[in-house]
Amino acid sequence: MCGIVGAVSTRDITPILVEGLKRLEYRGYDSCGVAVYQDGGLRRARSVERVAELDRVIEQDKISGFTGIAHTRWATHGAPTTGNAHPHFSSFGGGEPRIALVHNGIIENHEALRAELQAAGYVFVSQTDTEVIAHLLNHLYKGDLLAAFQQTVARLHGAYGIAAFCKDEPHRVVGARQGSPLVAGIGQGENFLASDALALAGTTDQIIYLEEGDVVDLHLDRIDIYDVNGVKVDRKVNTVLVHTGAAELGPYRHYMQKEIFEQPRAVGDTISGIESISPSLFGEQAAAVFKQIDRVLILACGTSYYAGLTAKYWIESIAKIPVSVEIASEYRYRDSVPHPDTLVITISQSGETADTLAALKHARSLGMEQTLTICNVGTSAMVRECKLAFLTRAGVEIGVASTKAFTTQLTALFLLALTLAKVKGHMTPAQEAEHLKALRHLPAALSAVLAIEPQIIAWAERFATKENALFLGRGMHYPIALEGALKLKEISYIHAEAYPAGELKHGPLALVTESMPVVTIAPNDALLEKLKSNMQEVRARGGQLYVFADADSHISSSEGVHVIRMPEFYGVLSPILHTVPLQLLAYHTSCARGTDVDKPRNLAKSVTVE
Repeated sequence: MCGIVGAVSTRDITPILVEGLKRLEYRGYDSCGVAVYQDGGLRRARSVERVAELDRVIEQDKISGFTGIAHTRWATHGAPTTGNAHPHFSSFGGGEPRIALVHNGIIENHEALRAELQAAGYVFVSQTDTEVIAHLLNHLYKGDLLAAFQQTVARLHGAYGIAAFCKDEPHRVVGARQGSPLVAGIGQGENFLASDALALAGTTDQIIYLEEGDVVDLHLDRIDIYDVNGVKVDRKVNTVLVHTGAAELGPYRHYMQKEIFEQPRAVGDTISGIESISPSLFGEQAAAVFKQIDRVLILACGTSYYAGLTAKYWIESIAKIPVSVEIASEYRYRDSVPHPDTLVITISQSGETADTLAALKHARSLGMEQTLTICNVGTSAMVRECKLAFLTRAGVEIGVASTKAFTTQLTALFLLALTLAKVKGHMTPAQEAEHLKALRHLPAALSAVLAIEPQIIAWAERFATKENALFLGRGMHYPIALEGALKLKEISYIHAEAYPAGELKHGPLALVTESMPVVTIAPNDALLEKLKSNMQEVRARGGQLYVFADADSHISSSEGVHVIRMPEFYGVLSPILHTVPLQLLAYHTSCARGTDVDKPRNLAKSVTVE
């Protein structure tokens, strides 16, 4: 969600800090800032504009320094204002600032700490929970930044990734992680800290992934790491080759459009080299784990949750294994019934989603140790926490609204359904061959769907004038309707909801008028005739139907019924294909309304706070 970059060096590190923030911009933010040690004191620049504007302020104010920290903020406590932007300073009694600090996450006991520090004489100038950490660190500082920092984090309740430095120890930056990612980067006579290795691309490829509870102490010539018990530890140094810059847009207007059109390649890469269905696709221990388990629990948030809902249809239908799908942010806060022979699956594009990580740990605490993640980032916390993993090959996804990450997740989950079916003896060799043939054709089928973009653009012009929309689907296409509604509301700000089509008469039909577009997913499957009846219910109330129909579904355009025909019916993989036109509809509606497609308001790419 938020971005952190820090550095200690003998050179001016402000360009590195700013470049790091630019690499993390795609995650979403509403303010940004940089603080450095300069001329014996602390200097900073903050902005509620983009990082490019922050860079202009830095240049204008001639800010430079060899030690510093930087941050992009997504507001939790306090509005997105310059005063609430990070880095935060701490001084006492109106003196010169001594501590600079940035923070990702949420400090749950900030109110009690704030009252304590106010009683001690500290004056608060922001509404953030972060300023509490800065003042507490300053209050505990007695000449040793590391010691004070360790005492500080010991008093914090909640999730955090923190970086800080002190003007009295100018060649030192400290950091800590608890429920929020943080990495250290090793340079030559300089060292770095960041919330994501991507921020350090082009600066260093030697990365240390900090573990839960770690405190890190950066000097020019070394990096010291201490575990949750304060014991000095060694952590593995990884050579990480990450994306070295923002992807080129090429002929596309936005990254989201580019990423929609990259889906044939992304899906093709995800299934590349798979000649047969085998548990080894999911890890060395997968064969033993899959034989043991007799049920599945899927934990995810947002778009990934909808991928999980789709997977439930596949796994139960093909592998005959019962599946529960839980919203990760809800699962850990209710009493559930654990079972040791459950395969716990987490789905996350970034692998750092705080709610999903917390839900995973909760499931393990209940005795469910058989874990698998479907993830797009091989170096993420989710991959490190799970026994098994399948890495999608979507590549870097910059647009906040997920597109190719979702379709590659679906592809991976379909492979999982086939694998579980094979292990449990519910798939014949002939069925395996047929499914593999369909998977190999999927990139070409996706390309054919992309060719209907011009027809969708015409629809988008009509949608752009609306403020509400309904999406309908049945069976395994109901989660796809949910995803279509989410995409529309995320980037166009049109209120959109999705329902199983059979639920129309149980309430939503009251909303249907001539001004309410009703998007309908109409594949030529066993539920088509039922769906047609639901469509007639809409037309009888004057509703306008916008139908994505398969070529042989016998649904024709007429008054109030607008039809775009999909190139072909794709059987059990149809949900993946029907996802694409819904993405295009949301994208072009957003363009017609003039919203910020790649960085929609109030949203972040990687949600690393609860």
